[in-house]
Amino acid sequence: MQINAKTIENLLQETEKPSKEVIQSVLDKAAKKENLSMKEIAILLNIDSNEELEQLFEIARAIKQEIYGNRLVIFAPLYVSNYCVNSCTYCGYKRDNDFPRKRLTREEIQRETQILEKNGHKRIALEAGEDPVNCPIEYILDAIDAVYTTKTEKDAIRRINVNIAATTVENYKRLKDAEIGTYILFQETYHQPSYEATHPKSLKGDYNYHLSAFDRAMEAGIDDVGGGVLFGLGPWKFEVLAMMMHNAHLEKEYGVGFHTVSVPRLKKAEGMSLDEFPHIIDDFTFMKIVAILRLALPFVGLILSTRESEEMRQRLIHHGVSQISAGSCTDVGGYTLKEQGVELVQFETADHRDPLVILKSLVDDEIIPSYCTACYRSGRTGDRFMRLAKSGQIGNICTPNALMTLTEYILDYGDDEIQRKGFALIEKEIEKIENEKVRALTQENVQRIRKGERDLYL
Repeated sequence: MQINAKTIENLLQETEKPSKEVIQSVLDKAAKKENLSMKEIAILLNIDSNEELEQLFEIARAIKQEIYGNRLVIFAPLYVSNYCVNSCTYCGYKRDNDFPRKRLTREEIQRETQILEKNGHKRIALEAGEDPVNCPIEYILDAIDAVYTTKTEKDAIRRINVNIAATTVENYKRLKDAEIGTYILFQETYHQPSYEATHPKSLKGDYNYHLSAFDRAMEAGIDDVGGGVLFGLGPWKFEVLAMMMHNAHLEKEYGVGFHTVSVPRLKKAEGMSLDEFPHIIDDFTFMKIVAILRLALPFVGLILSTRESEEMRQRLIHHGVSQISAGSCTDVGGYTLKEQGVELVQFETADHRDPLVILKSLVDDEIIPSYCTACYRSGRTGDRFMRLAKSGQIGNICTPNALMTLTEYILDYGDDEIQRKGFALIEKEIEKIENEKVRALTQENVQRIRKGERDLYL
């Protein structure tokens, strides 16, 4: 796997000032959910007129609605270790920062899991710093087991996505055997000079080894991989095109590209200043990036974290984002500490609302919060998921499953307000299901859940 920087730079230069006719041609093609070439994506990156940008946003909204409807997947991160041997210049965990390092015990992981479950979570992203001695793969595997085995009749984490450092084929096989969901790894920046400058004297500093991690993961049988960059480390237009180049490589070599793409923005962390980074992007540019990604990758989940404000998250949900974190704590043992009135962070977050408050806001906007994990547990992963998504039939599975998990949440964790508003939304959305058999089955399953059954899905 290689990122051809010269090709990217030439494309951006060739498309620097596209005509209205050329832009309209690309927008028309994107509106049909047709595959866009690298040059066509570069043209979108160079749109600068308000009229064309508004059309871009409108097409992104339409694609999001057509494919995902008004569903929004909810998850939370779980940080288990902040030991790290790297000196990434943007990260609060970097080895030069002097603070007491911590690795959760199995019992502490179980306590964190219980808190997440009591907040209604069914899907988590397990996170850890890179330290082969203090946080080896054996520790990660035990952490996964601790989470999966911490459950009651109603409370359970059903899917663990894993975000750990690039590793070997053998270790990816062990993660596969541990039944992880998606393997997530941010390239951080595809711009090699920026990558090398921000990862000095680090294990992570090997650009090519990091870049080829998904090849090793797929060779090991993990067919759901989640990419992303930390916007603000490198030139943003370069980042988007390089990400498309990476996705195209995976599709060519393994038959399927990214399952998800995360869009974090660089935020203040301990031991760094944002003034040190020349590629920080403003809110409007960030919105443009998300919209372009939705056009370029219409069937790929776009993930937004609590790094962004409530207002920005509400905007981007309509512009293309299909998954958000809720009630996140970004430090090791953070959920237990928060219950004790203490809150530490790896980086600054902006949306501090509790999960219930977030869900109430979504329901008020007639958005269905989804805790569904059915596709992974039913074998609908990799190219099988993509075939389903591209067939247009995903709504006949994902919308009913979202409504079932929302029913569970309301009954097990909700208050009177969300029970009243949530059940009204569920009834309204069931009536919208066009397939008569699916609609009837959804109604039946919702009633079964209300009578006490759990974990029903299509």
